[in-house]
Amino acid sequence: MRIVADENIPLLNAFFADQGEISVYPGREIRREHLMQADALLVRSVTKVDPALLAGTPVRFVGTCTIGTDHLDLPGLQAAGVHVSSAPGCNARGVVEYVLSCLLTLSERTGKAWRSQRVGIIGVGEVGGCLARTLQALGVDCLLCDPPRAERGEGGFVSLDEVLAQADVISCHVPLQQNGPHATRHLLNAERLANLAQGTWLINSSRGPVVDNQALAALLPQRPDLQVALDVWEQEPQVDLALARLCALATPHVAGYSLDGKLRGTEQIYHAFCAHFKLPATLSLTELAPTSGLANLSVDEQTPADWALARALRWVYDVRDDDARFRAAMLSLQEDQIAKVFDQLRKHYPLRRECSHLQLGWSNNQALHADWLAAGFSG
Repeated sequence: MRIVADENIPLLNAFFADQGEISVYPGREIRREHLMQADALLVRSVTKVDPALLAGTPVRFVGTCTIGTDHLDLPGLQAAGVHVSSAPGCNARGVVEYVLSCLLTLSERTGKAWRSQRVGIIGVGEVGGCLARTLQALGVDCLLCDPPRAERGEGGFVSLDEVLAQADVISCHVPLQQNGPHATRHLLNAERLANLAQGTWLINSSRGPVVDNQALAALLPQRPDLQVALDVWEQEPQVDLALARLCALATPHVAGYSLDGKLRGTEQIYHAFCAHFKLPATLSLTELAPTSGLANLSVDEQTPADWALARALRWVYDVRDDDARFRAAMLSLQEDQIAKVFDQLRKHYPLRRECSHLQLGWSNNQALHADWLAAGFSG
């Protein structure tokens, strides 16, 4: 068995070394000539995989260690007889913690209490659903928008127009669909962006083209009331630096970049790989996951519950750090340097664990703290 893989897949050797010979390459540099003797291709979101890449190769299994599949030509690969597996939900918790940190930061900057904001969640799948459950457990009013699920007769959803008209915060969690009745490319186009309510907070951690970046860049100088946090960019990795300067928060596609989320993605593809090739799946994260990056935090009973939750969440992850690294590395670059530095920020991303690995303690088991912290740290 011969496997070609993105060099940035964590625990690649731990999970796959016993399955065959592994060759690794930077994700954006994987080419057809690398696959001429490969049985399987393992990627992340930066590798575009279509029948042309696999033409004339023995590859019959493609696994992407990510939630999203818009970098894969699914119809073309299916027609070519290639089995494709993804890792739905693997980084959902990391993205939720990213959004929570954005809310905390924008709350501080605007003086608006984040828990009193009505949050519109566009796309209520693995990630959006996890975000909705967490916010609702924290007492935050949510509007849920998922047209495909609503079309199937599921209840509890509102239209996109209702979200745009009624939400104080809009958080996007849709896959990128170029065409069709539920296309999401430029879902937030110039017209919809122009109609955003005064003071709206807009967070996009799904896919860059979901928001029309050119229209947003034209709008923001006229609408200083808007607070925008972008983790994804329309021409990624070629970021529009003029737009980035206008954003309240700008990060290099790392919302779901917790180590735990990446590891779950590798594990899910390992199980899919073994199932496809009819091999025993004997390994799990329980035995392979590292213990580094774990921490302890004590919360005093006199600390207000709101502040205790904010302190605990930021102890684990603070979006301001990623924003600062992005601005320091990116905003003074020449055009021909942008893509390379963007990818370097992702490749050398600091170790980040999820909230479930923080050991919390507070005196007298204060009930309010316990309830809120459990809600903020639940999946």
